[in-house]
Amino acid sequence: MRFSLPSLVLASTLAAVSASTLAAGSINIYSARHYKSDEAMYATFTKETGIAINRVDSDDVGILNRLKSEGANSPADVVLMVDGTRLWKADQDGVLAAIQSPVLDKAIPEKYRAAKTPQGTTWFGFSNRARVIVYDKGRVKKADVENYEQLADPINKGKVCTRSGSHPYNLSLFGALMAHWGEAKTQDWMKGVVANFARSPKGADTDQIKAVASGECAIALTNSYYLARLIKSSNGEDKNIAERVGVVFPDQASYGTHMNIAGGAVAKHSKNKADAQRFLEYLASPTAQEYFANGNNEWPIVPGMKLANPALKAMTRGQNFKTDDTSISTIAANQAKVQQLLDKAGFQ
Repeated sequence: MRFSLPSLVLASTLAAVSASTLAAGSINIYSARHYKSDEAMYATFTKETGIAINRVDSDDVGILNRLKSEGANSPADVVLMVDGTRLWKADQDGVLAAIQSPVLDKAIPEKYRAAKTPQGTTWFGFSNRARVIVYDKGRVKKADVENYEQLADPINKGKVCTRSGSHPYNLSLFGALMAHWGEAKTQDWMKGVVANFARSPKGADTDQIKAVASGECAIALTNSYYLARLIKSSNGEDKNIAERVGVVFPDQASYGTHMNIAGGAVAKHSKNKADAQRFLEYLASPTAQEYFANGNNEWPIVPGMKLANPALKAMTRGQNFKTDDTSISTIAANQAKVQQLLDKAGFQ
């Protein structure tokens, strides 16, 4: 699949909120999304529908654990997660409801939603994040970082930094790479990346970009929207950081850049499935897709919508880029083995 810019329209602990504090007559969202632009998106939904939103914030794992713990007593109506494999896991654990939605079936490409069954579809992706490579333009040649495989090339020894290999963003990337390469090559690649570390894995994605800009390392992995935030920032230091690094959308000559989704579902034990489904359908609307793209710097999933985000355009120089089509179910199925390979490679 290719994203064409001109054609696009486009914390581990849950807050202590009891079921009794979540208001009736509205929808209750368990969300791993913590973005300011989402507040405006929710407000627009409420204004358009009259449906109030109550939100409990966590990360994907915290949400999944709470849903399983609460069981049939859960007040959750909607589940929002920021990693496709965690949505897949929630489905496997039986905490999501299958819904019949012609609106979502038409809007969301098949690769970005659960397989449809006679009962319906359980989860849907609503936005995309590219797993890109940033590099020090003064120390690294772009030709040396044009694909993920080169992160393990000896030419990049002492230059690579990354967040934990076990973070969901990296686990998903590595699961996709294993689908292309197999276990043996993936294991060798991980060992090569570890050998090229400038320092031990630490921090989040923005920290990796800053480490490249500061000279602590010269190459790093990051989700695209973190770099876009720095590009769009009004803070002079952020802008300087963004100007010091180059960006590559890897593997354009082969299988394409890895994309991870943020998505949502109706909770299995929702007491208000109709309004929960209405909210998901809203997330596929042009209004919400523009919030994802122009507000939070994510790539919209619904085709055919206008993209007016200058940072995303700057990152791609207005050009199309090829995306990896490895299915989320394949990536998720690989993750247990990926973690074993990380441990063997000493990739923290």
